[in-house]
Amino acid sequence: MKKSLTAIALAACALVVPVASHAQTEIQWWHSMTGGLNDWVLDLADGFNKSQKDYKIVPTYKGTYDETMPAAVAAFRAGNAPHILQVFEVGTATMMAAKGAVVPVGKVLADAGYKFDAKAYIPAVVGYYTAPNGQMLSFPFNSSTTILNYNKDLFKKAGLDPNKPPVTWPELVLAAAKLKAAGVTCPFTTSWQGWTQLESFSTWHNTEFATKGNGFGGTSARLVTNSPLHVRHIENLSNMAKQGLFVYRGRGNKADAPFYSGECAMATASSSTYASIKKNAKFDFGIAPLPYYPDVAGAPQNTVIGGASLWVMGGKKPAEYKGVAEFFNYLTNADIQSKSHQRTGYLPITLASYKVTEDSGFYKQNPGTDVAVNQMIRKTTDKSRGIRLGNFIQVRAIEDEELEQVWAGKKTAKEALDAIVSRGNEQLERFQKAN
Repeated sequence: MKKSLTAIALAACALVVPVASHAQTEIQWWHSMTGGLNDWVLDLADGFNKSQKDYKIVPTYKGTYDETMPAAVAAFRAGNAPHILQVFEVGTATMMAAKGAVVPVGKVLADAGYKFDAKAYIPAVVGYYTAPNGQMLSFPFNSSTTILNYNKDLFKKAGLDPNKPPVTWPELVLAAAKLKAAGVTCPFTTSWQGWTQLESFSTWHNTEFATKGNGFGGTSARLVTNSPLHVRHIENLSNMAKQGLFVYRGRGNKADAPFYSGECAMATASSSTYASIKKNAKFDFGIAPLPYYPDVAGAPQNTVIGGASLWVMGGKKPAEYKGVAEFFNYLTNADIQSKSHQRTGYLPITLASYKVTEDSGFYKQNPGTDVAVNQMIRKTTDKSRGIRLGNFIQVRAIEDEELEQVWAGKKTAKEALDAIVSRGNEQLERFQKAN
């Protein structure tokens, strides 16, 4: 009996002896996704964390794009920056100039044994985030582009063919006039006016937005957005505004909600609006390519990239960078990419994920969801590769300020565009001197 009690006691002690567990390496990821997109980010991290046991991605919402980037730079100086930082495309040149603060994604992948093949990615996507030497600078994550959303129910009401959206700007003006005649108070609006009506408008028409290949050729690039074509377009929009055919609803994505609600019949916006429209709209809607001017040689070319990419911050341990590379490799998986594309409306970053989506029948079941991809998979030119300028956040603010003067009837298109060029170039000169 005594021996049995001793054995039981020893067995009990054995049960409480601590067992050495494998410590996971945590990877901090700061992002700016809200609502359903925040859920998407959490699901991606959870999927990766469950796929292996060595690393744990910890995503944290850190505010808007404008807030996250300076916060990360400050954190880097204090020695507590995240491993991964989501930065919107207009911050690309600024991040490139942050020497020592970032590590090129191409290097992180190569050090972990992964080969970066530029040909596997959609040209306009990878080209934007790649250095002249071919090295990938940041990882394309939530890449979007500009498209035209339209309300098929309101088209029917106005006697327009719901399956034939306007292809050119003259056709859009005519459609807007018919919509207004049918009682629609907001025939056309736009989100991200500088991005859609100046930046993407330029690449779509294979026309320079700035010199030096839109900034890809160096920091001495300067704005040229007061060309006759740009003036013509903003004048047309100004005339539409005076006639009540174009209704300006505010900066950023403020015009998205009036489209979801059914108030505005047509809206140029980000392709990433797809998920929100599908969730909120109580009407049949369509997605179409951006309109263009048919008499412009080379149009349409390709639209410009939007959204954001993931940058790797400097000063981390080799084991942590290995975890970052593993996570990026996971995100590149064609099936993961395809599901993200279908869920959010953001572009699939690889040609393989585009094919997976196409083969699944998603585009046939959801007409128009391939528009954004088709606008981006074309071969780019020096004028359409994208726009990479320093102090671009400030330039965007100037675009908003000056265009608002046009819509309010306080400035002509030429005056506003001249001011954008003059004021914008001051910002570019400051960036050039500082870098």
